[in-house]
Amino acid sequence: MALPLNQLPAEMIREVRSRKWLAFVLFALVSFAVLGAGFVYPYKYQSQVVIFVDDKNIIGPLMEGSAVTTDISDRTSAAKEMLWSRELMAQIAQDQEIFGESASEISGEALERRIGLLRSRMNVRARGDSYFSIGYTSESPMQAFRIAQRLGQLFISENSANKRKESRSAYNFIDKQVKNYEAILAEVEQKLKEFLSENVDGTEDEANKRMAILRRQLELAEMERTELIARAESLESELQDVQPMLNQARSADSFTRRIREKEAQLDDLRLQYHDTYPDIIALKEQIAELRNQRNRASQSGELDPSASEGDQLVNPLYQDISAEVAKTRASVRTQESRIGSLMNLIAEQEKRMERIQENKAQYSELTRDMEVNEQIYNDLLKRREKARVSMHLDIEGQGLNYRINETAQFPLDPVGPKFQLFASAGLILGALAPFGLAAGVLQVDPRIRARKQLEEGIGLPVLAEIPHVRTPYEKRKDRWLTISVVVCAALVVVAYGGVAGAALMGVI
Repeated sequence: MALPLNQLPAEMIREVRSRKWLAFVLFALVSFAVLGAGFVYPYKYQSQVVIFVDDKNIIGPLMEGSAVTTDISDRTSAAKEMLWSRELMAQIAQDQEIFGESASEISGEALERRIGLLRSRMNVRARGDSYFSIGYTSESPMQAFRIAQRLGQLFISENSANKRKESRSAYNFIDKQVKNYEAILAEVEQKLKEFLSENVDGTEDEANKRMAILRRQLELAEMERTELIARAESLESELQDVQPMLNQARSADSFTRRIREKEAQLDDLRLQYHDTYPDIIALKEQIAELRNQRNRASQSGELDPSASEGDQLVNPLYQDISAEVAKTRASVRTQESRIGSLMNLIAEQEKRMERIQENKAQYSELTRDMEVNEQIYNDLLKRREKARVSMHLDIEGQGLNYRINETAQFPLDPVGPKFQLFASAGLILGALAPFGLAAGVLQVDPRIRARKQLEEGIGLPVLAEIPHVRTPYEKRKDRWLTISVVVCAALVVVAYGGVAGAALMGVI
């Protein structure tokens, strides 16, 4: 039955007072046990290197857009992964300056154990935005110092080598791609050249333009043929009204001859001009005047009506119109021949259009490949130049750079709990040990020690409580026992202090 908590301190004190020697022995044992633990505790020393990440130097803004600086998203994890590599750990594990001259001759199993120990004692921690530390913990301060120093040196050298290797690999890869695309472009250009040399029909735009020109020429030729046919028909109709032969009279009828000459001139002008032309109007007026004169002469009897006809002459107007009709018919035949040639050319052009349409898909594919490959090639050229500049930046130590901000220091004091803490905690834990033991015993002791245990636990009413009464002899005996225990405890404290002081002063 558990003891009520409000009565636990009083019962603890009573139990300790009733067992003074047991409490004293427990005090002494616990105190010296903690002090002894301070002597045998494996103190560890830690040394660390602070690395500064220089990623904001002046080269960044100057080369922005022209070069790509090597970056690390999680620098702490990247540094830890790099240092955890077996190659770097093996270099440290076989370092003769750290582990002696026989370190390089260590066996495979021992080497693996040493590498595992190095990994377990190494730590990488972030220290702000631009700093992180690489530390090593060991029982030997000299070993911790040397290994931490070596870790920092290996990280700087390995990171620089990796940056140069990475940038050079990127440049070599892009340069290889550039050369591949140069070969691809040359092949596509050769195919396009062969295609154009084999297919001389030209492009679709050229064929359309040529077809439009031919059709326009055909329309003009047809219009001109129509005009010529109409003109020839008009000349033939006029030719029917003209006498092919003229009778030359031997009388003095000069009026008739002059009228006919004027009419012939009028017909010639009508072939070329409209009736509103000034010369035509003048000829009409002259013909009308000659006819009037002839009529007046005939009425007055001045003409000799008995004059006989002479020889027949060819009408010059008939000859001119006949020649013009022949010339017009020849022009019509010329235009018909031209129209036939144009129609043949249009038919050939249509066949050319069909061939162009058949080759259009292949030509489009070749030109598309040419454009795409040329675009990729130009982009790769730019990237190769950026990679070249980036490679030179990494070779010269620019861009993202790691620098040792604080070198490893020889550790003078161990990390973790020190001997002073054990010495201070020994007496306190020894003094509290009897009370702690008494509290534990009281919680598991089944005996009834308090009134509330009966009233609350079992439900029985308690009528009276009889206190413990000691005799004078028991009081004297308890007093001498207390004095003895106090004296022994003081001696233990003195001895404890002497041992602890000697250890702190380096005597033991």
